[in-house]
Amino acid sequence: MTQYSNRMIFTHWLTLALLVAAWFLGDSLSELTDTGSATLAAYQLHLVAGGVVLLLTLLRLFFRSKDGVPKAVGNTPMDKVAKGVHHLLYTLLFVLPLSGIATVFSSDAGRALLSGDAKLLPGKDVYEHVFAHSVHETLVTVLLVLVAIHVLGALKHQFIMKDGLIKRMTPH
Repeated sequence: MTQYSNRMIFTHWLTLALLVAAWFLGDSLSELTDTGSATLAAYQLHLVAGGVVLLLTLLRLFFRSKDGVPKAVGNTPMDKVAKGVHHLLYTLLFVLPLSGIATVFSSDAGRALLSGDAKLLPGKDVYEHVFAHSVHETLVTVLLVLVAIHVLGALKHQFIMKDGLIKRMTPH
């Protein structure tokens, strides 16, 4: 096998798109102070995006077990680092949505979302005292760092090593 399966490729890129959307939504939520329906909708979209990321991650793990994965390109220390980064990415893509769910249920956001009442949404600085939210924000930062390392590794393979590694994650 020289490429990932098409369904692995599709879920990889869809996960990335949803992570970007969730990140922008989450970042804008921290700035919103109104209690309008648009703010409630942004919370709902952020929650849905995170939930779908969790489902896609579980699907990807299932697809990996059924479809297999291409062999590693080498066995150098950097290849082992890359494997570790992948394991950490999968772990974060599983734990990050769970920390978001924990944030919702340990704050007033949960009551607002369940009731559909935007007036119950927490204020701007309310999350400072919600442990799950602190964990969620820290995990987002770690995810961003790991994604940057992942992208830099892919670019290294494409432009320095010129080994065509990126083709493994493009549709065939």
